[in-house]
Amino acid sequence: MSTTTTRDATRPVPAEAPAAGPRGGVRGSTLSFWLFTGPFLAGLVVFVYVPIGWSAYLSFFEARYTVTPDKFIGFDNYALMLTNGDFTGSLVTFTVFAAIIVPVTWALSLGLALMVHRLRFMKAFFRSVFFLPTACSFVAASLIWKMSIFSGVRFGLMNTVLGWFGVENTAWLADPDPPWYWLVIVTVRLWLQAGFYMILFLAALQNIPPVLYEAAAIDGARPGWQTFRHITLPQLRATSTAVVLLLLVAAYQAFDEFFNLLAKSTWGRPPLVELYYTALGDDQDYGAGSAGAVILTLLICMVTLLQGRFLGFGRGDDSR
Repeated sequence: MSTTTTRDATRPVPAEAPAAGPRGGVRGSTLSFWLFTGPFLAGLVVFVYVPIGWSAYLSFFEARYTVTPDKFIGFDNYALMLTNGDFTGSLVTFTVFAAIIVPVTWALSLGLALMVHRLRFMKAFFRSVFFLPTACSFVAASLIWKMSIFSGVRFGLMNTVLGWFGVENTAWLADPDPPWYWLVIVTVRLWLQAGFYMILFLAALQNIPPVLYEAAAIDGARPGWQTFRHITLPQLRATSTAVVLLLLVAAYQAFDEFFNLLAKSTWGRPPLVELYYTALGDDQDYGAGSAGAVILTLLICMVTLLQGRFLGFGRGDDSR
C-alpha cells in the first residue's frame, strides 16, 4: 500500500537534462582544447622546433651565404668551432659573466624579497616598484645605461657623481685595465631581472608555515641570522635551486646588453654574440654557426643535468 505523503506528492519532479549537442561532452571539450592551444602549438612547432631541427641538420653541411645545405662535411663544422679561439673565448666570457651575475642576482633578489615580506605597510607598492623593471626591454635599458648613466663623457651620470669625489672621467665601455664594462653589463642585468626573481622568493616566503618560527622562538632561537639560517633558508631550497637554474640559462642566452653596449668589439663577446657574427658576419657561415648553436645547447643541457644532480632539482622531500 502506498504511503506517499502530501509533501512528496506535491514536490516538483526535476526536469531531465537536455541531451548534449554536437559540441557537448568529450568531443566538445576536445574541440575547445584544440581551438585554444592549436595556434600556440603551431607557432611553437614552426618557430621553435623546426628551426632547431633544421639548425642541427645544417651543422653537418657546408653552407655559406645560404641556409640551403650544399656539401656534407660531417663533424668538420664542430671541429672548426671547438678550435676557434673566438668561440672558446666567448665561453670563457660566459663563465666570468655567470660567476658574477648568478650569485649577485640570487643574493639581491632574496634580500629584496625578505625586505618586502617583512614590510607592515605599502607592501604592494614596493613589490610593484621592484618588479616594474622586468617589463623594460633589454635593448632600451642597455641604451639608457650606455648613453646616459655610463656614457663615459664628462657630463655622464656616473662620471658626474664620481667627479664630486675627485675621480677623473672613466671610459666605462672601452677595454681598459681593469675592464670596467663588466660593471655596466652586470648592473643593467641586475636592474632588469632582480625583481622577477624577487617575486619567486616572495611567493616561497609566504608559503613557509608561521608555526616553524613560533616553535623556533619557543626553543630559544633568536630572530635574525639564526632564524634565517636554520628555518628560512632550508625552506627556500627548492626555490633557490630553480632560481640558480634560470639564472644560468639566462646567462647562456645573454645577447642584447653585450651587443648594444659593446658594439662590434672583438672582446667581451658571449657565445650568442659570437655565433651571431659567425652566421651573419662577413663570411656568413651558417653551417659553423649552427654547429656552435648545437654545442651551446648541449652545454646548457649538461649544466642543467649536473645542477639537478648536485642541488636536487626535481626531487621530492623524501629523497633529500
